[in-house]
Amino acid sequence: MTDTPDPINALLGAGPRRPMPLPPPNERVRLRTEYGLTKAETAKALGVSASSLTAWESGQREPQGEARAAYAKLLEGIAAQLAPAQPASAVPAPVVPEAYAAPAPQPVMLDQNPDGSLLMAPPAPCVRCGNPSVYRAQGHPMHLGGFCRPAASAPAVPAAPVPMAAAPVVQQIAEPALTTAPVPTAVPRRSAPVAGPMAAPRRASSSRPASSSRARKAPAKAAAKAEGPSDWEAAAAARFPAGPLAVLDVAKDGKSLVAYLADGTVAPTAPAGRTLADVVEWALETKLGSPRLHRHGKDGDALVVLTDAALTDLGLPPMGRDEKRDFVQRLGQLPKTHKAVKQVEKAGWQLTQRGLGPWARIFRTPEDGKRVCVQLCIPAWGALTSGGWQIPDGLGAPDLARLLGTYATRVLTPRGSTAVSGLELVTALRPPTRAVRTEAGWTSGPVEGSRPPKGFDPAPPEVPDVHPLAQDRAPADELVTEAWDWFRELTEDEKRTALYGVGLDVNMAFLAAAGRLTLPLGPPVHELNPTFDKRIPGSWLADLSHVATDPLLPSPFTADGSRPTGPAWYSTVKLAYALELGATVQPTEAYLRPEHGPYLDPWHKRLRAAYLDTMAALGVPLDLADRDPLAFLDAMTALKTTGDPAELAVLTAIKQTAKGTIGKMRERPRGHGYKPGERWPALDRPTWDPLMRALVIDTATVNMHRKLRKMAADTGLHAIAVLSDCAVFAAPGPGALDILTKPDGTLTTSLRLGVSPGLVKHEGSRPMAEIAELIADGANPARHMKAGGVVSADE
Repeated sequence: MTDTPDPINALLGAGPRRPMPLPPPNERVRLRTEYGLTKAETAKALGVSASSLTAWESGQREPQGEARAAYAKLLEGIAAQLAPAQPASAVPAPVVPEAYAAPAPQPVMLDQNPDGSLLMAPPAPCVRCGNPSVYRAQGHPMHLGGFCRPAASAPAVPAAPVPMAAAPVVQQIAEPALTTAPVPTAVPRRSAPVAGPMAAPRRASSSRPASSSRARKAPAKAAAKAEGPSDWEAAAAARFPAGPLAVLDVAKDGKSLVAYLADGTVAPTAPAGRTLADVVEWALETKLGSPRLHRHGKDGDALVVLTDAALTDLGLPPMGRDEKRDFVQRLGQLPKTHKAVKQVEKAGWQLTQRGLGPWARIFRTPEDGKRVCVQLCIPAWGALTSGGWQIPDGLGAPDLARLLGTYATRVLTPRGSTAVSGLELVTALRPPTRAVRTEAGWTSGPVEGSRPPKGFDPAPPEVPDVHPLAQDRAPADELVTEAWDWFRELTEDEKRTALYGVGLDVNMAFLAAAGRLTLPLGPPVHELNPTFDKRIPGSWLADLSHVATDPLLPSPFTADGSRPTGPAWYSTVKLAYALELGATVQPTEAYLRPEHGPYLDPWHKRLRAAYLDTMAALGVPLDLADRDPLAFLDAMTALKTTGDPAELAVLTAIKQTAKGTIGKMRERPRGHGYKPGERWPALDRPTWDPLMRALVIDTATVNMHRKLRKMAADTGLHAIAVLSDCAVFAAPGPGALDILTKPDGTLTTSLRLGVSPGLVKHEGSRPMAEIAELIADGANPARHMKAGGVVSADE
């Protein structure tokens, strides 16, 4: 029998393997450039690609194994040769008593999250050098050993070193230099923004006038805001100096590509090659991307928009009908056999299941397991012609970059339709999980106020009819929640005295309803004969047919405004409103959510700020209606004709984002092969929950009913038609003030003019003869109040 070496002894004989320490990423760049080495020759010497070296120098990923050892050796040799010679007259270091002597700095394993990213905390003095560090080692503030900077005022007695034997090791990572806004050497500073039709992207609340309510903010909150972004926000923003996106076009000479950035500038470099793989590599090297919106969230991927000219230059086909040569819209993606797809895969990149389509995602999972990804937006394939996007015709590449960049800064980097972007915004602001450190190591834990990552099934009454839980459900056992579509016959007094029908529209009503709204965070609990509790979200079986409401107004309990006829399922919001109206509520069955919270509140705040910022950019500040109602009405009337088309496109996108997000919470299956009763992918999203949609819509409906009741009490006017958030009134004149003025000459606050979500604007006016004719034909007048068009359900 032939002796074979023992593999265990071989491993033990090789000695322990420890990752070699490396300097911070920006120091790696400095050493290479000062030594005079190019990326290409350095990568070749190390036996890696230039893109891998770029990732090492940008801190996007770390080298491993033999490559790491070689890289560490190279940098150590460069540093030794670049180090200044020690002066002959240097003063020798003072002798320190042995009891107080600090040992030489050793490599430190910094605390990390499970995904490999460094754990960050508020700055505290490093236990070795005294300089502040946002990083931790076994919970103590510390820099990576060997990379501490000289302290401005070193402690009198060196701090005792923290023992690192028990430190959890995932991989050794060098800490980036602590600067407020680092600008990597690899990406030069860009020139100042050029003039354009839109203001450069800015933070959501930068230009909005402060109202009296904002002026009364608590001093603590105001002080926190004045201090600026927190450490994790500053660190996240510093990772993407080039901004969230770029629009790629062909240069005027036709010989190269040019990239326009979100702030209106031109990128200092452009893709050197002419393939999609080259574009992806360039986007990562340029550091396109967007910082996370929550400390436990994820940074946004880079977005590259390809103009029609760039699409052709990169060898991609136009839209057409030939499946072999063109992009066919009904297929949604290029065939996997297309040469463009094969080029991407040959370069080592992958495509998601959506393939190479209008909104494609190209990614790679490097050796350290941290996926890098770039998203493409291809307008020529219909990416920006539907899905809530209304881009002005003939918009040039620089202006398109500023338009999408403005949306990215105020809302989120676009990731598809506005509805998809809205859902992504919810998750970005409420990430499902976070890294939790335990005695056994790192694990994944829930984020307070968020929903679980894979969601949960709602209750049978709440799901649409094709859902698996609805297959044995009787039609009467469904929770029906839709926005109002109601109108009534004119009274004799209205026919005799009114000359016009005047429509008023509630701004962003669904968004306004979502603020601080209590929503489910966990699965339903079934109860029989429960005691109603308005604090618990859920669906309740109850009879509200006895609840009396004004017959000249729609019933708040049904979608068509008719009075309920018997027991039905209602959300918590509807039953709470029945109590408010003085009714007795005795539910016989319920599906309740003991786990609940204001899940959509951060989403509401961000979209509200984005909406108000955009309206201010269009010349309609927050306080205009309070200062001058006529000026507000004039400004809103002139908005569509005199407003900046690009800002108007952003405004539309923000509105559609709010509307689409709520609709996606009850998204039905798509595709021709679906059979009722089968599950579909949307059901596994944490944001898929029909009860959340019902609670938001019901809150908007109840809010509207309160306004209509108060309007009738203040002015004596009753709505004659309602469509979602648009209410029509019979009026003596065509203006909004003709119905908002009370008998004493003051303006009612029941329907208050203003730009803020929840306030109203003038939707349109029609002669009463047209209103009467529409009603006679069985048509809702509220659907036809806009001149030359139809009022949309989200307005």
